[in-house]
Amino acid sequence: MVNAEIGVIGGSGFYSFLEDVSEVQVETPYGPPSDSLYVGELAGRSVAFLPRHGRSHTVPPHRINYRANLWALRSVGVRQVLGPCAVGGLRAEYGPGTLLVPDQLVDRTQSRAQTFFDGVPLPDGSVPKVVHTTFADPYCPVGRSVAVAAARGRDWEPVDGGTMVVVEGPRFSTRAESRWYASAGWSVIGMTGHPEAVLARELGLCYTSMALVTDLDAGAETGEGVSHTEVLKVFGENVGRLREVLFDAVAALPPAETRDCLCTHAHDGWDLGIELP
Repeated sequence: MVNAEIGVIGGSGFYSFLEDVSEVQVETPYGPPSDSLYVGELAGRSVAFLPRHGRSHTVPPHRINYRANLWALRSVGVRQVLGPCAVGGLRAEYGPGTLLVPDQLVDRTQSRAQTFFDGVPLPDGSVPKVVHTTFADPYCPVGRSVAVAAARGRDWEPVDGGTMVVVEGPRFSTRAESRWYASAGWSVIGMTGHPEAVLARELGLCYTSMALVTDLDAGAETGEGVSHTEVLKVFGENVGRLREVLFDAVAALPPAETRDCLCTHAHDGWDLGIELP
């Protein structure tokens, strides 16, 4: 089995910059992940890239097998995960091209499996216990600091902190929904940041979101509303520098064996009922 220390869940094009890439197919107790893992070296680090929506972007947000994705990454040795994503801005000052590194999350999804600890037997006969995971601070503080510093190092001043609200998708919000989210003080809106973050915490992984604003959400502007075409256009215009920041963050993450953040202690003293990979 090929090993990796850092995982990136994001666009399918990122892994083309790795050296000596190996395509690794991983089986999990939860079914297949979105795609193969693409494992290679970047800045002296062993990295596993996973296309969140599949290599041809055929998996919509509400059908992503999030549990299989995170389990697959941990099973090849990953202990720190970066999750770049496209989001809408809920505040006028967070316009297209803004990079936000959130420190809080609100779940507005409806139908996604979002825990490994549901008491349902696994194929091997083991049974996960019902475990209540600490999640007050959903993102790794070390990973966040690294991501913010990496952006500043590329002269792209990020928004350091903010709340990402995650909706079911694949549709965009109504104006009423968008205004409601903005009135709550939330910063950006996306469709994939949950349950990625909580599943990573349940597996003892450090998870850091890097949110690229591609549009102002429906309630934050007065035009015809968000379009998929607009999102793709702005993402394409900014993907190059997002990739640079992402790669700098990969290089700057601390060695996995030195981790002592809250992510590593989420289940200290708990009998989980299953053996993590």
